[in-house]
Amino acid sequence: MKQQICILGSTGSIGTQALDVIRQHSDLYEVYCLTANNRVELLAAQAREFKPAAVVIANETHYGRLKELLADQSDIKVYAGAAALEQIVEAGPVDMVLAAMVGYAGLAPTICAIKARKKICLANKETLVVAGELITRLAMEHHAPILPVDSEHSAIFQCLVGEDMNEVEKLLLTCSGGPFRTFTADRLAAVTAADALQHPTWDMGAKITIDSASLMNKGFEVMEARWLFGVPADKIQVLVHPQSIVHSAVQFADGGVKAQLGVPDMRLPIQYAFSFPQRLHLDGRRLDLFRQPLEFFEPDLDKFKCLALAYEALDKGGNMPCVLNAANEVVNAAFRQGRCSFPGMAHIIEQTMQRATFEAAPDYDTYVRTDAEARRIASELL
Repeated sequence: MKQQICILGSTGSIGTQALDVIRQHSDLYEVYCLTANNRVELLAAQAREFKPAAVVIANETHYGRLKELLADQSDIKVYAGAAALEQIVEAGPVDMVLAAMVGYAGLAPTICAIKARKKICLANKETLVVAGELITRLAMEHHAPILPVDSEHSAIFQCLVGEDMNEVEKLLLTCSGGPFRTFTADRLAAVTAADALQHPTWDMGAKITIDSASLMNKGFEVMEARWLFGVPADKIQVLVHPQSIVHSAVQFADGGVKAQLGVPDMRLPIQYAFSFPQRLHLDGRRLDLFRQPLEFFEPDLDKFKCLALAYEALDKGGNMPCVLNAANEVVNAAFRQGRCSFPGMAHIIEQTMQRATFEAAPDYDTYVRTDAEARRIASELL
């Protein structure tokens, strides 16, 4: 029988590439549900092609338009709102949930999917950034497997396959360095959102591309790796690797290093999460190491302070990563709208971390309060 997949965030970069994987393997996978936040026209077009049992538009103001666009598709149920997202992942036929929503909004439906014992293909890193301890505990309690979709975490996961009994000495988490890797501090002060959206190697959504430019995305991935693989932050090293060919690596107790390499193509980690432990054929470019130099540099934590703040939040623990994430979502949007400078993002995040209420042992309700408080503080600081 075909695996039934619910895609949270089907109109984003990850979601659209996941649908390409499903197109290539329509004998193995079928779309049960597609969801989006605002891109109602694209969601309707996807629904017409893949004929899911249901679609959900999170922004309820678009519900009427979506119903209109799918009026002739009587077999597709149309829902709207946050509660619908949380309910659809629990549907009995769903085998796996691709969590590809951007930001804090992905937390609640992912928790619902875990409690429903679905296989989680996790592309929404904020879920583990905000509530890593809670998510890992719930996954164990409900026997819900979490497979990483981020290219770096998929790479580490692939390197660890077959190494269950062997001690990990260090995780080597690579990043391209973004478009401003070689900029001076003065040049960084003058960059615009248009400059930052020109990522050198990956095609991603606007929010994640800005996070990549500030290295906050890499800070989030350090947090994600800590919870996915049970490795403390002091054993997770970030390497700037401009070519984005080595997607990440693992160093073992004997000094041996295993790395996963490939062309920058998110379809590979998406498909690997779907098909694990099998490797299926994937159409696309192949790596040619004869034509590809490999370089590695240390990240500059003074110029790219967001990465340092992420390590700081992870070290402090409790609800501090939630504060970091909420403040970052506020300043990331402000930078894209021209209301905050590039260095100003880190400055406001740091001030928010200093002012927000710290709670050492948060539960889900704590995360909800913390997210709201940190957003208010960051907005006031803007």
